[in-house]
Amino acid sequence: MRHLRAFCIAALIALPTLGVYGQQTGEITGTVTDPSSAVVTGATVTATNTATQQARTAASNDTGTYTLPYLQPGLYDLSAEKAGFKVIAHTGVNVQVGDIARIDFSMEVGTVSQKVLVTTGEPVLNTESVSLGTVVGSQQITGLPLNGRDYLSLVALTPNVVSEAPASGSSGLQGGVRSATAIAIAGQRLEFNHYTLDGVENTDPNFNSYIIHPSIDAIQEFRVQTGVYSAEFGKGASQINATTLSGTNKYHLVAFEFLRNDFFDAKEWRQVGAKDPFRRNDYGFTLGGPLSIPKLFDAKDRLFFMSNFETLHDRLTTQEVGSTATLAMRSGDFSASGIPQIYDPATRVFTGASTGTATPFVGNIIPPSRLSPQAIALLNYFPVPTTPGSNLSGNYVRQALQPTDETQFNQRIDWIENTKSSWFGRFSWEDDRSEPAVLFEQAGAAITNTTVR
Repeated sequence: MRHLRAFCIAALIALPTLGVYGQQTGEITGTVTDPSSAVVTGATVTATNTATQQARTAASNDTGTYTLPYLQPGLYDLSAEKAGFKVIAHTGVNVQVGDIARIDFSMEVGTVSQKVLVTTGEPVLNTESVSLGTVVGSQQITGLPLNGRDYLSLVALTPNVVSEAPASGSSGLQGGVRSATAIAIAGQRLEFNHYTLDGVENTDPNFNSYIIHPSIDAIQEFRVQTGVYSAEFGKGASQINATTLSGTNKYHLVAFEFLRNDFFDAKEWRQVGAKDPFRRNDYGFTLGGPLSIPKLFDAKDRLFFMSNFETLHDRLTTQEVGSTATLAMRSGDFSASGIPQIYDPATRVFTGASTGTATPFVGNIIPPSRLSPQAIALLNYFPVPTTPGSNLSGNYVRQALQPTDETQFNQRIDWIENTKSSWFGRFSWEDDRSEPAVLFEQAGAAITNTTVR
């Protein structure tokens, strides 16, 4: 067992972190009293996580108050006991990220072999903290339809939040996938949100966008705080605090693939010609459970893992419409109607500082001998029109590819050493690549590559 303990500690310490700032745990506190409302000191209060069976204990102090801090978010069963009193239990206490749940015990005189069961449910009012915020749980994250499987889309469901849709490049955020995040919280700018993940700083210091963007199947819940939060968070006027899912005593596997392509889509209303090709594949898995080794180590109630992988391959084709020189213009012929008169610069005579005369080209056609070889060479880099005729406006149409790739991996390990010590570590890796559609293929695109660990 000593070797296992040393191995787990070394493995968790070896995982790189950015520094712990905001706590991503919950807390339970309350007061223990007797039938006369007098405080009960020395009562043992136990909180048991229903998913992992992790038990935490605390004793009520001289004022009858107990505190169970740093609890992993989830459902807990609470019990209080002391000699001379019946055991009293509260079941199904929901501890949320960054929350302080108050559960008071009113103990009855009796023996510890007698038990009083209280159905607690959700606390109706948080009286232990003045922070303003909303928690979005895993059932909402995985159950509600999300375009793009982006958990940040659900931030717009919380109070005091506006979701915007800036045009590409209009956001002050980093380019690529991250620039599509447009959340204005409490009336502030899009770039002023502050992100944490499992209590670790998750905000890019250069662009104020998120760093790791975990899959929705790897998130247990997240809290959006808009004011009066504790000083441990600091920085932005709003906080988006997410916590990843931990493994439990039961193995759980989720495998998925979301497929979209032009076969299922209607033709865009402004589309000229056939439908644009479109392919979108989003697939991955989440696997969690006890980290047991058959015939060697039983990890039940002690050691858990959660592995998550997701990758997105999006191949969107958009119809780009622009204007380019007609075939006649490329040979010096500007005789089409609507084109201004072309004058021979070699005949220009200045009669004043800003006035002068010149002879127009006959028929508004520049002789081939007057065309610059350098200009002709540069003109070869401009595409010819795709629409025949002399129309100059919108005579070039191109089906431009707009690829997006996003791949991520999250590995989390939880170890319950004893009732007073628990450990967890997580390693996350993400790679994003996006290339915007451009009108002229010769111009190239501003490709955005982002890799984070």
